[in-house]
Amino acid sequence: MIAGHFGLAAAVKARRPNVPLYGLMLATAWLDIVFVPLLLTGAEGLSKAPDAQAAGYGAAFIHAWYTHSLLGALVLSAIFGAFFAPRYGRSAAVVVGAVAFSHWLLDLIVHRPDLPLLPANAFNLPLLGLGLWRYPLVSAGLELLIVLTGFGLYWQAAVAANRRAAKSVSLAHAIGGAALAAGIVVLAIDFLSPG
Repeated sequence: MIAGHFGLAAAVKARRPNVPLYGLMLATAWLDIVFVPLLLTGAEGLSKAPDAQAAGYGAAFIHAWYTHSLLGALVLSAIFGAFFAPRYGRSAAVVVGAVAFSHWLLDLIVHRPDLPLLPANAFNLPLLGLGLWRYPLVSAGLELLIVLTGFGLYWQAAVAANRRAAKSVSLAHAIGGAALAAGIVVLAIDFLSPG
């Protein structure tokens, strides 16, 4: 669900033009950005899901015991949002924090049960995940829908903003089209990757 996260951020930008796009795009990847150093140190990890048909798209259990726990995601999202408050205001900070947390919600839909409620799966509570990745075509279809909708809304909003400002819409079309194409390419690479 890489491209889907970015598609959601683009949809939010379409509705909240005062929030910086770079902040929304970073926010949607924030949990994974923090995950990488923990993965490299062995504090979090990956393993192939036993029910996966092959390596590749959605074929892993992601042992993100801290970054992708419900509590960890809430704390990391609040920290990320708070970073934006001084420069962009409280409203933008809340939006950016909510987009950061949307990562966990989208992951909940696609992940196999590997999302803990508490960091390090404290108290050994049940792991969450609806497991849509078990059905790669359905999961990729949902992600494609998010990409098309999100970047389509962004494209439409960019063109409308340029028209209101009496500016040329050519640049808005170019950026909107490029962003949509990039989202589709990222999804295709993720889906077709051998693992």
